[in-house]
Amino acid sequence: MQSNPHMLKRIPLLLLLGVLAAVLPCCRAQSPRVVHVLAAADLQPVMPALADAFAHATGIHLVVSFGSSATLATQLLNGDPADLFLSADYTFPENLVAAGLADTSEPLPYARGTLVLWARNGSPLQPLSQNTLSDSRVTSLAIANPEHAPYGRAAVALLTWMKLYDQLKPHIVTAENIAQAAQFVESGNAQLGLISLTEASTDHLKQLGSFIRMAPTAYPPIRQCAVVMKKSAHRDDAHAFLDWLRSPAIQQNLPRYGLDPVQ
Repeated sequence: MQSNPHMLKRIPLLLLLGVLAAVLPCCRAQSPRVVHVLAAADLQPVMPALADAFAHATGIHLVVSFGSSATLATQLLNGDPADLFLSADYTFPENLVAAGLADTSEPLPYARGTLVLWARNGSPLQPLSQNTLSDSRVTSLAIANPEHAPYGRAAVALLTWMKLYDQLKPHIVTAENIAQAAQFVESGNAQLGLISLTEASTDHLKQLGSFIRMAPTAYPPIRQCAVVMKKSAHRDDAHAFLDWLRSPAIQQNLPRYGLDPVQ
């Protein structure tokens, strides 16, 4: 029987394709699993530790971008890609649910936030108290933009409840988000800041100044909620992180990061 020269030429190619078919599934299985997260600015001090712990437990890596909740929600409404949105409130993820962009019928709570008053060491307004905001020496107070940031809305609600908003309004320095509000006080561009406990609890800010928690009854609860995006190619892994974050073992450790458990 004579050999077909064309078939002989194809044998090395067929062997190569066979080898690639055997190898590529293995390579795909070993490729890193990544979840792209858009997270509220108050989580900036928190996410690195949480992401490291989650990656160690599951092998799933988080790539996180931060901003005000409103800005991030607008990006998602405009079609920017992401797998998971961690907001500082309920309203902005609810907007994504209403737009049909989330894969659940309602946002899922993952933590509760706390509003604190922070000032640098050496400030004439130290030591801080619940009455510091009514001190006549207050000339500048940094808050996050209430239109963009839930902590900014909480700050306005607090000042209104204390009947100080009209008095302090001319002295308010508005930041884009809660992280920038903290920077304004740190840099001396504001005397005081109404910021998140997550920011105030960082080693850096604890060395530079001190804080007090504001009365939780003076502002609406800061219910931090999340949604997984319906068009995400990594929905299972995004849900895995959210389930992990909401698990009892992680919830009971949230206070060490400046957050309170959902319940």
